[in-house]
Formats: sequence, structure tokens, C-alpha cells
Amino acid sequence: MKNILVTGGAGFIGSNFINYILDKRDDYNIVNLDKLTYAGNLENLIPSQKKQNYHFVKGDIVNSEFVDLIFRKYDIKYVINFAAESHVDRSILGSEVFFRTNVIGTNVLLEAARRYEVEKFLQVSTDEVYGSLGENGLFTEDTPLHPNSPYSASKASADLVALAFHHTYDVPVVITRCSNNYGQYQFPEKLIPLMIINSLNEKKLPVYGDGMNVRDWIYVLDHNKAIEIVFEKGRISEVYNVGASNEIPNIEIVKLILKHLGKSEELIEYVKDRLGHDRRYAINSSKIKKELGWSPCYKFEEAIIQTIDWYKKNKNWWESIISGKYQDYYKTQYGTK
Repeated sequence: MKNILVTGGAGFIGSNFINYILDKRDDYNIVNLDKLTYAGNLENLIPSQKKQNYHFVKGDIVNSEFVDLIFRKYDIKYVINFAAESHVDRSILGSEVFFRTNVIGTNVLLEAARRYEVEKFLQVSTDEVYGSLGENGLFTEDTPLHPNSPYSASKASADLVALAFHHTYDVPVVITRCSNNYGQYQFPEKLIPLMIINSLNEKKLPVYGDGMNVRDWIYVLDHNKAIEIVFEKGRISEVYNVGASNEIPNIEIVKLILKHLGKSEELIEYVKDRLGHDRRYAINSSKIKKELGWSPCYKFEEAIIQTIDWYKKNKNWWESIISGKYQDYYKTQYGTK
């Protein structure tokens, strides 16, 4: 039995990973540590909550005494760190919490991993640490880090701290950097769920700038499988890019959603562009494919429709979210009603 601390496991990617891995593995004992910020939702984990090898602990990865207690209580020997403040827009509005959670929190986890001699520490990162691409080219693991937002700067910093702990203390670190995820349980402020929910509610769909910013999209379950294989087989001190080669301009995503839901493109509202908005991301995943045998299983054309239909069928999940403080943030960010 592997005692694994999964941080941020009530968030979008973390909860999907826990549900996925506990559905197929009974040799993993998962301890889910999550602060339950606005983006954390225990309803995401209903499929896992009754399993004997799943344990939830509410807490902050910045609290070193609490983290130490968890390592001792559960005899933690593995860490998968999903915990992060992750929305670029929020980092522009206020950056301090991003550096506290993403950098200091990662440092706290690494210090505990060093003291308790963990066998593997998987740092889950993002392709945004590489910055912005021109019209051509792909991010490789050797692309220099050039983050352009407070969020991506905090994630790049955390990656460097993790690699430094390996170099200095021999902490067995491995890093994944993934492209944009989509799928069920994604918080409504992200592009795809935001556009789906607004379409269903006949609300305006705010599109930054000219809508031609390009992202490389991957279904969250394909990302989950990549995390699993890197956790099991990834070489220590290595970085693995994870992407599905689905480069699509934001506006095309929006129009696809409208078309599937039978809504008019008149709902599209172009708004002032995000500060420092990266133009294009695109991932080269050849390393993880060649070394570890991973490849995406889901076709975008099918998985995006499944995702849209999931939000359509699960109104109770997102209706409870898009109220209160979220509505205040929404008005501040987009200036729409």
C-alpha cells in the first residue's frame, strides 16, 4: 500500500485524479489535503468518499506544523502536489496569495518530504511557465522559463524550488507541465465552463480581445493518466510536458459551444483584453510518449461534447457555485451583468 498525500484534491484536476485512480487502484492510500477555497468542492469527490483508502483533511499547505502532523499521522511516503491558486485573472487582481500558496506552500511540502524521506514528489505544473509562443513552434521541456503573469511566475518559481530541493537535498522530485484542461467539475470562471453556463442562462459570453488567443486543450482524464504514469515510471529530476495537440483559438471554442447548445452567436461580447495576455500555447509531448508510453485517448471533438452535456445535465452542481462571492468577482472582472 502506497501512502500518498494528494494536495488540492478537491479542485478540478485533483478531484478528477482521485476519483480516477481510486476507481482502478486498491494499492493507493490517498490522503487528500485541501484548504477548500472558492475552487475546492467536496461534492466533486462523492465517488471516492466511502472508500476505505480515501481520507480527507482540511488544511493549508502553508501551515508547516499541520503538514508535519499529516506526514507523521499517515506515514506519507509519496506526494502529488496539485494545490495551487490557478486562475490568471485572479492573480492579476491580487497576486500575494498566489505566491504564498504556490511558492511557500510548495516549499513547506518539500521540507516535509525531505524530513520524512519520501520516495517520490510529483509537482503538477503548467505550460504557462514557458510564456507565450509566436505563430510557430512548440514548448519542449528545454524551452526557457518566461512566465508572463503573476500566476505563471508563481508556478515557475515553485518548479525551480522543487528542482533545487532535488539538487541540494536529493528529494526525489519529478515535474509535469500540462496544457489547458477541460472536463467535468471545472470551476465556472474558467473559459469552457463559463461559456457553457452563460450560454445555458442566455447571458453574454465575454471574450477577451479579438478571441484569437490559442490554447492547447487536453481532456482532464487524459491528464489524469499522464499523472499516474509519471508517478509510477517518471525519472527523478525530469520534467514531462503533457498535451494533446489540440490548438484552438478561444473564439472557436466559444462558437462550438454555442452551436452545440443551439444558441445565437449574438451572445458573444468582446471585452477589453486581459493584461499581458499570452497569445499562443502549444505543447510538444514527445518525451512522455517515447519514454513512458503515454498518449491521449480522447478526441477533442468527442470529449468537448461530453463536457458540454455534463454541465447541461448537472445544473445543481454549478448553480450552487455561481452565487455570492463568485458573482462579485464576475462583475469586477468582466464588468457585465
